[in-house]
Amino acid sequence: MALVVQKYGGTSVGSIERIKNVAQRVVATKNLGNQVVVVLSAMSGETDRLIGLANEINPEHSRREHDVLVASGEQVSISLLAMAIESLGEKAISFLGSQVSIKTDSDHSRARIKAIDNERITEALTSDHIVVVAGFQGVDADGNITTLGRGGSDTSAVAVAAVLEADVCEIYTDVDGVYTTDPNICSKARKLDKISYDEMLELASLGAKVLQNRSVEFAQKYGIPIHVRSSFSDLEGTIVCKEDESMEKAVVSGVAHNKNEAKVTIRGIPDHPGIAASIFSLIADEGIVVDMIIQNTSAEGLTDLTFTVPKPDYDHALNSLEKINKEIEARDINGDKDIAKVSIVGIGMRTHANVAGRMFAALARENINIMMISTSEIKVSCVIVEKYTELAVRVLHHEFGLANKDTKDESSR
Repeated sequence: MALVVQKYGGTSVGSIERIKNVAQRVVATKNLGNQVVVVLSAMSGETDRLIGLANEINPEHSRREHDVLVASGEQVSISLLAMAIESLGEKAISFLGSQVSIKTDSDHSRARIKAIDNERITEALTSDHIVVVAGFQGVDADGNITTLGRGGSDTSAVAVAAVLEADVCEIYTDVDGVYTTDPNICSKARKLDKISYDEMLELASLGAKVLQNRSVEFAQKYGIPIHVRSSFSDLEGTIVCKEDESMEKAVVSGVAHNKNEAKVTIRGIPDHPGIAASIFSLIADEGIVVDMIIQNTSAEGLTDLTFTVPKPDYDHALNSLEKINKEIEARDINGDKDIAKVSIVGIGMRTHANVAGRMFAALARENINIMMISTSEIKVSCVIVEKYTELAVRVLHHEFGLANKDTKDESSR
């Protein structure tokens, strides 16, 4: 007997008919001799509907009340699925995050899981129930309802799988696996059979929307394999797992892109110790996440500093910097929202030379200028003009042979 945790997103439970289909899939999994725990999102569109209601009532509503409201979406979906499972002759029981005691910190709307009490889930499984748990939500030390932020149901599912020591966590979505790039941009994108935790974590953080990056962090930490697959077919999907030798044969496993970036440039600031700390401490205090950073070589005691932030935080970042300009004495502060980031990811980069050079050359052949560059052991990212994003993705996908089943290194050509 295996213990299987299945997570279904909002699209998978977007209607009564789809909820019934999920119930049939869940029961079929149990009939194979497995214990099954299901983690659900709210029905498709429901969270946005609830947020819209909140904004109509009070656009400045508190984050605590925001969480109380939006958490109700999962209460509806878990109860409906439990009813659907019962209609198929199986025992089912649903639990809210607070009932299971998914304990989080108190950072409303973006809480982080601290611990999960698995007692009620284990008892229900022992009594032959299929357990249905609300994703996306938890409870803090004071008993307040909290939510984990967009994509939080993925994190809930993997965290539940970890505490239960499940054999696998199946993430059901509206795509049938992890692709070498976005199939909507590149028709030759290929579904991967396997991908390492490190590669998936990079792709998730770089804009790939298949998995939430915190869920991958949980899976890697506790060694839980994730099977990404479609709730609308029986096809095998993509296994996210520990890397093996076969994965290293591919120089690059995927190409990611992110248009939700903006660039901030501070010119002519004094080049002395502490100036960067002052700037980025301010940005951090405002809750703005910084991604790529470039500082130019000092000239006549002055330097320029450029960094990227999420596009929704762009205006806020500029306004905050203007307020402390007397302190940092910048000659000019400006930015650019018409940018995007394209990235290549692959654990094979560790053992293959000239990967970055091939990326830069491929972009240059299409006259795509590179504004910023960031690298890690298994990733190279470039900031480019946004209008060239789709072209850059297709060019890089072709350059590294990702449309072919055999993606061996071609750096010797």
